[in-house]
Amino acid sequence: MKTSRIYIHISILIIISQFANAQSIRKYSNEFLNIGVGARGLGMSGAQASIVNDVTSGYWNPAGLARMEDKAQLALMHSSYFAGIAKFDYGAFGTRVDSNTTVSASFIRFGVDDIPNTIELIDANGVVDYSRISSFSIADNAFFFSAARKTKIKGLTIGANAKIIHRIIGGFGKSWGFGLDAGIQYHKNNWRFGAMGRDITNTFNAWSYNLNDKTKEVFAATGNEIPVNSTEITAPRIILSSGYKHSFNSKFTLTGILDADFTFDGFRNVLIKSKNLNIDPHAGMEFSYANTAYIRAGIGNIQQATDITGKLEYTMQPNFGVGIKIKMFSIDYALTDIGDQSVALYSNVISLRLDINRKVNAKP
Repeated sequence: MKTSRIYIHISILIIISQFANAQSIRKYSNEFLNIGVGARGLGMSGAQASIVNDVTSGYWNPAGLARMEDKAQLALMHSSYFAGIAKFDYGAFGTRVDSNTTVSASFIRFGVDDIPNTIELIDANGVVDYSRISSFSIADNAFFFSAARKTKIKGLTIGANAKIIHRIIGGFGKSWGFGLDAGIQYHKNNWRFGAMGRDITNTFNAWSYNLNDKTKEVFAATGNEIPVNSTEITAPRIILSSGYKHSFNSKFTLTGILDADFTFDGFRNVLIKSKNLNIDPHAGMEFSYANTAYIRAGIGNIQQATDITGKLEYTMQPNFGVGIKIKMFSIDYALTDIGDQSVALYSNVISLRLDINRKVNAKP
């Protein structure tokens, strides 16, 4: 009986932890949208806003879509987190409308599936009945619709996203949300500059719940609050980026890039922090050979943490990646450590990209 009650508490905690995020305006809202997409970007610690120029621009900076060198591109990515417990999937398709305009559609899902639901494990007579165990999924979904255009100013492109967010907690609750992003890029000779505004109008998630009488009874008996319909708001974030591309000769190039995320919604554990302004820098580099083979590295997620002696120290997330391009196909791999050095929770990320009707004489 004691073990059964432990199972029940675990199920309740999983559900309540999700509902708790929906009870008020939260600083860390829709955080699954800050993980990143594509093994190229992840291998460079997300330092992409000024250099991204393919279909993944719909996520990193929509202005980069206007630099897409192909008539159309298709990208797919899969990765696992927390020793395979959580799955992250991404897909995108982009196409040129004309010589100056490009549009794309993207989809992101971050979810945990097959979670045991043991709330009704014990029947009305106090008897444990394992046939009453069911399962449910917790999933965060996002749909991006992006457009970008070259301007009359040479080297300057602009873009924007409209995004729809749908989050579900099994049959217990769900939310729908809507938000807007906007970005610009400017390239001058070897220099790259970019700016991205995420959730520029605030992103609103409206939560609703559906708990039956049995679930409410268990929640009350275990001292948990019964959630109510509410609205969750994601505050704006600004990303500033600069990069430089150096060519050693006709085949070897090295690109370095630095991004900085600016947030204004209260104290965060980042490198530069205060209650009014926080700055989270992350840097990456990419070495390429003949626009065919790539080696990438990056550093990000710089934070202060307490070690076992109580001493404050800085931790960071190192990333590494490689890539190869064969005709129409690009295959990229990234190795990321989503914990600090003591935790070492490594994730393997693989992404594919298909270039359709590639321009033979397109500039790199």
